[in-house]
Amino acid sequence: MQEDFLHYVWKHKAFSSQSLKTVSGETISIKHLGQHNHNAGPDFFNGQLSINGQLWAGNIEIHIKSSDWYLHNHEKDKAYDNVILHVVWEHDTEVFRKDNSEIPTLELKHYVDDDLFGNYQKLMKSKSWINCESDFSDIDDFLLNNWLERLFIERLERKSDDISTLLQQSNNDWEAVLFIMLLKNFGLKVNGEAFLSLAKSIDYSVVRKLQNDVLEMEALLFGQAGLLDDDVQDAYHLDLKLRYQYLKQKFTLRNEGVLPLQFFRLRPPNFPTIRLSQFANLYTTEHQLFSKVMVMNKKDEFYKLFNKGVNEFWMTHYTFAKASKISKKLLTKSFIDLLIINTIIPLKFSYAKYQGQSIEGELFDLIKEIKLENNSIVKKFLQLKSLEKNALSSQALLQLKQHYCDKNKCLQCAIGNQLIVKN
Repeated sequence: MQEDFLHYVWKHKAFSSQSLKTVSGETISIKHLGQHNHNAGPDFFNGQLSINGQLWAGNIEIHIKSSDWYLHNHEKDKAYDNVILHVVWEHDTEVFRKDNSEIPTLELKHYVDDDLFGNYQKLMKSKSWINCESDFSDIDDFLLNNWLERLFIERLERKSDDISTLLQQSNNDWEAVLFIMLLKNFGLKVNGEAFLSLAKSIDYSVVRKLQNDVLEMEALLFGQAGLLDDDVQDAYHLDLKLRYQYLKQKFTLRNEGVLPLQFFRLRPPNFPTIRLSQFANLYTTEHQLFSKVMVMNKKDEFYKLFNKGVNEFWMTHYTFAKASKISKKLLTKSFIDLLIINTIIPLKFSYAKYQGQSIEGELFDLIKEIKLENNSIVKKFLQLKSLEKNALSSQALLQLKQHYCDKNKCLQCAIGNQLIVKN
């Protein structure tokens, strides 16, 4: 038993409210259940009850046992002086306010349907990959699709908080925020944090000044990333090294906080050298990138915008030291899909929110154009139930697994709710 279950039961009035009585036999009539409080203090604010015909207004506190009142030291806390009803699963002692007046207690277990409690116990005691694994295939499609849409927006809200932090750090420069987010996501999972530290080591004013010269941009990125530190006897490497030494002095660049880049276990097209050259090409051919992505709504528009390759040297190299077969090394559509999912859509959502606008419908259309992501979590869900094959589903499923299933938040989940209240 968890208090969350009792909060759920009270909040949704999932109990028989007829003939309610306190443990001392007083009749209870509920006028208003109160507002659920997720912070410190009583569990529900501003409830309204009639107890033996007398109307009471105040707060409601919920515990598994009555004695938990003293276990939590509520008798010493002024925040609980206005509690008008103590709701418990099991009554094991009387509870008093600081002025020694007894707080009426409702023992809830007598009013909750056995099936409801049984369904809750079955769900929470499951040892499966997710608690509802055996029932997931039976979930109503309409309910599940609506819940996935809500989870997708919830995921965007979480990412929006991170973007707000970046915006504050960048003095409300949206172009700078896009630069940081794009560079991070060019690093994918392996080099994402390293690329993020690289982006944060560069003031965006420097990027603006170098956007007309791809070699200057490469020198900046490769130099800050520590990729020009080795003694490589190659004209291109030496040129970048000289350029970076000049830029470092001119703009007082520092890179002590930039994390080391990883090459190990990466396919050569994902080497950080290739990704940084592609990124440099993007930023020297597309100026005012933020304004452009904000007006685009179709996947193919982004494919065209991000159709970038590498500088000439990298067409025949993956590292500075060794030549390879010639290849333009263009950004693939699958890579651009990840940029749309992890950078463009969250940024569009945050910018619209910043302007007081709502563009959920537009974002739904865009994310549904993109293929379902291929990862272990999504694969496992698809083994349980057939779902729409688009990136909205995969993003929502990641949110569901990471922030509900893994944390046993079945009571806050639409799927868990349906399974608990089923007959």
